[in-house]
Amino acid sequence: MTTTAFRRLAFAAALAPLALGLAACNKDATDAAAPSGAPIAKIAPPAGKAWSDVVTVTPEGGYMMGNPQAPIKLVEYGSLTCPHCAEFAEKSSAEIRDNFVASGRVSFEFRNFIRDAIDLTATQLTHCGSPESFFALTDQVFANQKSFFDAAEKAGKPAQDAAFQQEPAKRGPAIGQLTGLTDFFAARGIAKDQANMCLADAAKAEAMAANVTKQSDQYQITGTPTFLLNGKKLDTNLWEDVKPMLEKAGAR
Repeated sequence: MTTTAFRRLAFAAALAPLALGLAACNKDATDAAAPSGAPIAKIAPPAGKAWSDVVTVTPEGGYMMGNPQAPIKLVEYGSLTCPHCAEFAEKSSAEIRDNFVASGRVSFEFRNFIRDAIDLTATQLTHCGSPESFFALTDQVFANQKSFFDAAEKAGKPAQDAAFQQEPAKRGPAIGQLTGLTDFFAARGIAKDQANMCLADAAKAEAMAANVTKQSDQYQITGTPTFLLNGKKLDTNLWEDVKPMLEKAGAR
């Protein structure tokens, strides 16, 4: 089975138990132009901290890094199984953290936009630790994205079917084992028992899926990654374009 075919299988398996957003992984985006403004002075972080250490869970269910009162707010709707999201993370993560967020002028919020059952499993695990661990775990999932599909393909179709067809409370732990995600997170501080407890929380999985559907309708999210800059959906999702938009908004 090819990776593309397996991803279709994974998505189909997610549709039966969960109403997930039908977002594509692509490089197309639409909507308003980015905001612009005068240069904004850097804002000092709390004593003894860097702004990148300040991570909060938002009312929308996202994780925000940086100054909660930052005048420039960048939001990404991203999928952990979207290769274009992984490409954006590879190009942008260090500079967003060390330049833009560190200045106190920009906050960066990541909202998981779940596309398939493997995405859901990985998302549950990135949410399983402390908020401060979220961005590092998310970046590491992106950097190793292909390996999780490769592990599931290598296991073969009978093992795939057995995992995806489990009842909701057992499906997440089974997919975590199938893909190697549980072992991957165990090596990064999320113990297997803790991981399996998070993955067995079917009610939380359903809530995540409902949140995706709600925000898909609210913000007209049709593909990942999609970006909001101060509430306006950008007409691009390439770092080469987003970076100068942040600077134009005042982060310069």
